[in-house]
Amino acid sequence: MSLSSTPAPARSDLAAVVPPAEPDPGRRHPFMVHGALLSIGALAWSASIVALGVDPVGNPDDLLVFGLGSGLFQLGLLALLRVLWRTRALGAGRIARAALIVESVLVSVAIGSTLADAFTLSDLNQPVWAALDAFWPLSMLGMFFIGIRIAIAGRWTGISRFWPLVAESWAAVVLPINGILGGAVAQYVAAAHLIVGYTVLGVLVARKTN
Repeated sequence: MSLSSTPAPARSDLAAVVPPAEPDPGRRHPFMVHGALLSIGALAWSASIVALGVDPVGNPDDLLVFGLGSGLFQLGLLALLRVLWRTRALGAGRIARAALIVESVLVSVAIGSTLADAFTLSDLNQPVWAALDAFWPLSMLGMFFIGIRIAIAGRWTGISRFWPLVAESWAAVVLPINGILGGAVAQYVAAAHLIVGYTVLGVLVARKTN
């Protein structure tokens, strides 16, 4: 009579079931923060335009509020330019990269102009301040040409290929209306254009996967 025993073989069907890991939203949508900043900035600037007009003057409190709204939008533009660089939306050549670098400089200098206006440091009667102030519309016109290039390059597909042109036509639409019909009309056109254009573009950017 033997007293030895053989342990029962392990049952593979009793192994702990490890649930699959949840996909990382940051990996699926690497530009979510960039897009959110663009949309929030567009909404902030749109709200300040509705409240104070396209180009408020005089009241320091109004200038500060407008500067915060437009400055947040400009930060959103820098985030958009970074996405354009990383996705090579304008193409992979030197000219495309140079265009994004130049536009980034224009927007960065425009931010300096915005801050100066917000804190009432600028004096447009002085040539240096007037030149600095010009970077704001120049940067927006630059975004318009970038939107055209994105559509031509075709590296972004679907609605993302053409919506940047819709958003970045802001200056091409608003500046002539402001000159022809005046600020009372341009004020609402500018605010609506930001919502339809850049706010939606921010959503599209946030949803991009590559």
